[in-house]
Amino acid sequence: MSGDFKYRGKTIDELKAMSNDELAKIANADFRRVAKRGYSQEEKTFLKNFNKKVKSSKTIKTHMREMFILPQFVGLTIHVHNGKEFVPIQIKPEMVFHRLGEYALTTKQVRHGSPGIGATRSSVFVPIK
Repeated sequence: MSGDFKYRGKTIDELKAMSNDELAKIANADFRRVAKRGYSQEEKTFLKNFNKKVKSSKTIKTHMREMFILPQFVGLTIHVHNGKEFVPIQIKPEMVFHRLGEYALTTKQVRHGSPGIGATRSSVFVPIK
């Protein structure tokens, strides 16, 4: 799993060993900006609780949709709230440095049914061939 994926020449294991400042040097601009400014209080609390829950193997549930996926999250399942329910997301190496909310969609795809008898006033009359 971690042997074939590389992010800018680094394997997942190498990324996990890096500090936050070293990650910021090779990450995209969006993550660099957050790393430079520092994490918010909510993000710090999430990371602190994340480490505790990983050690105790509890379910990780969060409302932090704007949290970046760090290399430490790879291989875990994080339940992200989409506004109605918690959506389980299996974190893969390709998701690193994206936000959690990108993978927990807030809207469902619209699927229109086919019109039938009684669907609308105009469909009451269906001609017989």
